[in-house]
Amino acid sequence: MSKPSISREEIQRLSKLSPFELKGEFMRLAQAYQADQPGQKDKSTSHMLNAGRGNPNWIATGPREAYLALGHFALSESRRVWTADNLGGMPEKHGIAERYDRFARSHPELPGIEMLTASIGLAVDRFGLDREDFIHELADSQVGDNYPVPDRMLVNAEQIVRGYLHQELMQNRQPADQLDLFATEGGTAAMCYIFDSLMKNGILKKGDRIALMVPVFTPYIEIAELDTFDFDVVKVEASNFAETGVRGWRYPTEEVAKLEDPSIKLVCLVNPSNPPSLALSQRVADQIKQIVAGKNPNLIIVTDDVYGTFVNGFRTIAADLPRNSLLVYSYSKHYGCTGHRLGVIGLHHDNVIDEMLAALPAEEKARLAKRYGTLTLEPEKIRFIDRLVADSRQVALNHTAGLSLPQQVQMTLFSLFDLLPEGQAYKAKVQAIVHQRLSLLLEGSEMKIADDPQRAGYYIELDLQAEAERVAGPEFAEFLLKNYEPTEPLFRLAEQTGVVLLNGGGFDGPEWSVRVSLANLDDLDYLKIGHHLRQIFLDYRTEWEQSKA
Repeated sequence: MSKPSISREEIQRLSKLSPFELKGEFMRLAQAYQADQPGQKDKSTSHMLNAGRGNPNWIATGPREAYLALGHFALSESRRVWTADNLGGMPEKHGIAERYDRFARSHPELPGIEMLTASIGLAVDRFGLDREDFIHELADSQVGDNYPVPDRMLVNAEQIVRGYLHQELMQNRQPADQLDLFATEGGTAAMCYIFDSLMKNGILKKGDRIALMVPVFTPYIEIAELDTFDFDVVKVEASNFAETGVRGWRYPTEEVAKLEDPSIKLVCLVNPSNPPSLALSQRVADQIKQIVAGKNPNLIIVTDDVYGTFVNGFRTIAADLPRNSLLVYSYSKHYGCTGHRLGVIGLHHDNVIDEMLAALPAEEKARLAKRYGTLTLEPEKIRFIDRLVADSRQVALNHTAGLSLPQQVQMTLFSLFDLLPEGQAYKAKVQAIVHQRLSLLLEGSEMKIADDPQRAGYYIELDLQAEAERVAGPEFAEFLLKNYEPTEPLFRLAEQTGVVLLNGGGFDGPEWSVRVSLANLDDLDYLKIGHHLRQIFLDYRTEWEQSKA
């Protein structure tokens, strides 16, 4: 590959963008490459390899079929109440369980009906739900004819999703205290709501010191820099090496020790990490537990655990530090449902945030009493989890707050699917998919990564400068650093091969690192991407050797 046609100065300028925005430039170059391929009659079918975004190319079909089968039953219930052309009524609760059984028996051919029946049975048996009440909640919510009540999350749905989180994120070794949930429009909304409510309630103030465990999902970096927050950010860096030229992406003890500073009010982590895609080690979890038990007892931990299902035996830090943790989870990656926008915020009933609210000075309490005073005559008793709900709708629209009920139904059915044997088999399949793609990427690139049993493998972050040192020594690595911009390899890839990756520096990783999503392309595409990365190294090495001649 030759040097990219775009100038070094322009590369420097564009590299100031967020990696997700810089991706747009890479895609433009890749599309131009795609259009220039000789002999390609239909340019729309030529293959641009966009491994820049983490949207998976699989979906969970079973729980979706169950959802559609439920739709048929719910509409039959609606027509039973009020029958006219295109006009129905609200499903009635009395006798609905018996009517569902008749419906299921009389429609054995309906795709998803068996899974729906199995899911309902599991919910009733495992969570002790009233069958009539639960089926009515499902049917009435599926047609979406009511506002969400309770607004934070439906009663039965919350129990089921809580059970799912206990199994998948806590290995069924959850704290004795109850985990309260707020259903949100994906993990994206969860992040926005958390930072907004912490500020609105005076738990965080503009300019406060927070910590980010990096590399990390870029929006956590960018939110902290907004003038709304302007946080003083301390970075806890995963900076260790497993061996020369091979990053381990683990947090050294001295880095984690930064959290001992009591002026750090909050720490954000993605677990398993994004982009390194490794679950937090027990060593680091234990160190944070010791910090909370000693020098920084009020540290708030925002743990984003969206990739937890991709690591067997995963355990969220929210299970070990329930009083300090705000848990964020999204269904988007595991179930292939980014378009559904399904997420939850979890906060244990006994938590330090509610303690902080109770300890606020009188002036702050008076301000907040005025803010939430239209909701209750005792606004000081509103817990933080419920303030999140109110703040998500500017308080004034609290009576219409909450995630849409059809979406809560799909979330419930995804959760129940996971608790069935079919769901566990599906989990094993999607785990195998990403690990197969990782193997092919490494086969093509001939790069080396650390052997880590806690690797999720949904992404991989590759440090190109460290790889240069591994294959040719520090002189080659120094040559790259002095003569090229860190994002130049990505411009070469896009312009000359049609491959789109993201720059790891945009995630506060090493400047010369790249992020590859292992979720959204066909298996053999990763072998091709690996070959292209390998060719880049050969080209850079040739340029280095020529410079010494």
